Amino acid sequence: MNFSRAAALAAAFGVLLTAGCTARDRAPAHSAAADAPGARRSATGAPGPGTGAPPPTARTPRPDARPSPSDRHAPKPATARAVRALADGDAPGAAALTTRDGRSYASRFAAAGVADLRTDRPITPADHFRAGSLTKTFIATVVLQLTAEHRLSLDDTVGKLLPDLAPGRTDPRPVTVRELLDHTSGLYNYTADPALSRELHGAGFTAHRYDTYAPDELLLTALAHPPEAAPGTRYAYSNTNYLVLGQIIEAVTGHSYAEEAGRRIIAPLGLSGTSFPGTDPRLPQPYGRGYSQVGEERVDSTTLDPSRAGAAGELVTTLGDLNRFFAALLGGRLLPPRQLAQMRDEKDTNGVYGLGLYGTRLPCGVTVWGHDGDINGSYAQTAATEDGRHVLTLRLNTDQPDAPQRIQALLTAEFCPRSP
Repeated sequence: MNFSRAAALAAAFGVLLTAGCTARDRAPAHSAAADAPGARRSATGAPGPGTGAPPPTARTPRPDARPSPSDRHAPKPATARAVRALADGDAPGAAALTTRDGRSYASRFAAAGVADLRTDRPITPADHFRAGSLTKTFIATVVLQLTAEHRLSLDDTVGKLLPDLAPGRTDPRPVTVRELLDHTSGLYNYTADPALSRELHGAGFTAHRYDTYAPDELLLTALAHPPEAAPGTRYAYSNTNYLVLGQIIEAVTGHSYAEEAGRRIIAPLGLSGTSFPGTDPRLPQPYGRGYSQVGEERVDSTTLDPSRAGAAGELVTTLGDLNRFFAALLGGRLLPPRQLAQMRDEKDTNGVYGLGLYGTRLPCGVTVWGHDGDINGSYAQTAATEDGRHVLTLRLNTDQPDAPQRIQALLTAEFCPRSP
């Protein structure tokens, strides 16, 4: 699991993605295989593929919700072709939802392939899925809201905010909040730990998919490794950064990152399909299956304990909710102008990553902003114009997109003006 910004997109955009929840080296998104947590408690049992409801979250009705909308509105032909091309790869199914001007009732939906290989059910716009490193943008938004409220500063250090966090081979105390947000902290990526990586994906996934991982244990795993670089010297995507940010949110507010994101983002925006599941291995209805490749075998990886990802990538959501979130974020509804500008500022990473957000320049010269994420069985990416008025979210029911250029082709088809 990568929880990432698209390791898969690295090749396409010529940027190195270093992730654990897949990163944007140029990668942020979240993948659940190799980036899984570092330390864990033993599983207490492996539940079956049931469909329990996610943890309770305060929600409000969607103000512009309309009955059975516009999934019926036809997508651009070029976008539909690009989605079909994604499903022609290693993913059993692919889907994309486009929203303009915040009008979710007029969204355009395209899908190809299947959501479930057993039943051949198609993917629907209402399906829930794991979003991996797209979680990071939610966490970054909460942190920047706290800076706007003067409850912390981007220059505050880990040592100041988390005085009890003990160093290992790496001392995290000099690292700043800014360096955590933009992956210039130098902290080792816990999901890259060899022993842990073997549990999180590949042959070890089946045996450990229901293990519970505590954030403190995962941090100990990361800090047991030497740093990747001195703080502030270079970009190196690390899921560890967002585990630390999750703990900082709790230290500053007295509430968990999930509670704060629910109160500040999920409830106000009416994201009724979005939740932080904690340790619940199930997805809420409706959902399709997720698939991972283990050697020569395709494994159903739908159910798993998402504590392996935590604040770096545990989010469960829907296409429409991600479109609504990014439209609100980029449209200035969640952050004051100063903090939103900081989120898009990539100067400290040489144009690779901002503060929980990154830009992708398309061949036509248009730049779209968003994030990607992967975790066992699921890959997703959201891209939007700078003002948030044109948003596309895509998803695949696999964690290993085989052709990053196909994802770039989809973004080009949707956002480049000459695409029919």
